[in-house]
Amino acid sequence: MEESPVLDQSVRRSGALIDYLARHLRRRSESALAPLGLRTRHLVALTVLRDRTEITQRDLATALVLDSTNIVGLLNELEERHLVERRRSPQDRRRHVVSLTDDGVTLLCRAETALSAVEDEVFETLDPEQRAQLHELLVAATSAAPDSFC
Repeated sequence: MEESPVLDQSVRRSGALIDYLARHLRRRSESALAPLGLRTRHLVALTVLRDRTEITQRDLATALVLDSTNIVGLLNELEERHLVERRRSPQDRRRHVVSLTDDGVTLLCRAETALSAVEDEVFETLDPEQRAQLHELLVAATSAAPDSFC
């Protein structure tokens, strides 16, 4: 009979705690975004567009790790609400350039305010220094990921 390995209780594993916090944060974030008519994928797209000012549809799909069918659907949803604008590229008429509209900027600011309140709630037991340290550690941990967004 083979003996099962004994776990070293002195070694602390963080994966399960990070997963728990991520799920809790995701649920609370989705609840905060719902009244604004946004889902997480909308928020990420709007954020990328704000940070890049103007981007081709293909480059946006790459940044969001979406295929061409899904990026078209996402942009259709955002364009219907006048949050983004698509137009032909002056350099290459076969491509579309996507940019954030003023309405998109306004809604993104409202969403970020709502999400800031969610983070304040989820991380209320941490003081500002601990929250800054957590952020730094998460940036460091995710910087090695192949699709890092930091």
